[in-house]
Amino acid sequence: MNKTSILTLATAFMAVGAFAQQKDKLAQDKAAIKNMCGCMDVTFEYTETFPTDSNYKPKGYHKTDGALEYVTVVEDKNNRIILQHLLLAGGEVIKHWTEDWQYENRNLLVYNKDQQWKNITLPAADVKGQWTQKVFGVDDEPRYEGSATWVHADGRHYWESTSDAPLPRREYTTRNDYNVLTRTNHHEITNWGSVHEQDNLKVVRKDGEKDVTIVGEKGVNSYRRVEESKCQKAKDWWQNNQQFWALVRRGWEKLYGENNTITLERKVNDKSLYSVMNTLEKKALNKEIAGAALETEINTTLKAFAAANKDLTIKR
Repeated sequence: MNKTSILTLATAFMAVGAFAQQKDKLAQDKAAIKNMCGCMDVTFEYTETFPTDSNYKPKGYHKTDGALEYVTVVEDKNNRIILQHLLLAGGEVIKHWTEDWQYENRNLLVYNKDQQWKNITLPAADVKGQWTQKVFGVDDEPRYEGSATWVHADGRHYWESTSDAPLPRREYTTRNDYNVLTRTNHHEITNWGSVHEQDNLKVVRKDGEKDVTIVGEKGVNSYRRVEESKCQKAKDWWQNNQQFWALVRRGWEKLYGENNTITLERKVNDKSLYSVMNTLEKKALNKEIAGAALETEINTTLKAFAAANKDLTIKR
């Protein structure tokens, strides 16, 4: 065998080895994402840190605990994993947030300010080996999206990304001194469940002006795995309602595909999206509306709350 043949064979072996390593890494990534599922005892903690103005008084420490959260896989195919969070509090099941993980995804819905969103396309090289985490709220409305690499090293498994978002639900009805939350989200697998750490900045954003940060914020959301039987009520609830929410997700995806930019309305006809979707959910559960009629009603509702805004310019 001549030198050229030896080099060609060596290159081929290296390519095969790299491909095998990539497949192993991809399997590790998927396992880490799905490892966040289960019945969890949850604690949400937030405190403001490092104000930029000496006259600003941090709002203090906020903690919510004593609740259960059931996290389940909704979809797992084509390098896409959707996780649904269901909160059990006060004896009730509340559809919580949704995580849509997509491998080497190039299309992101980016937040600007004041409920304005824009679709962007990233270069393929920028997302190679990365996972996009698309986060949606209680009505599957957009919250934030970011792309990063899952890291598996030194016995640790974590993912971290920074993206802009609207005000969190714990503040959007009580605060008007900032309009963008720049979130650095860190998800890490632990031997007892997982932790979602946040290092956030509360930002004032105005057209044509430089962003102004008023204060930082630290968040630690802990998910401690407990007996699956404790979340049976949430499992039963999801069994009865998952088809409805599949239609809602499909409606949102259709809306994003049809519009380059959208602005979400807080109320339409003096009703919030949450109240309208809650009514539709109950009608679907009671079989008062189904099939094509239900899907049409969902899509009409979403369009009413998501107006197109073609002139929007996103700051990144």
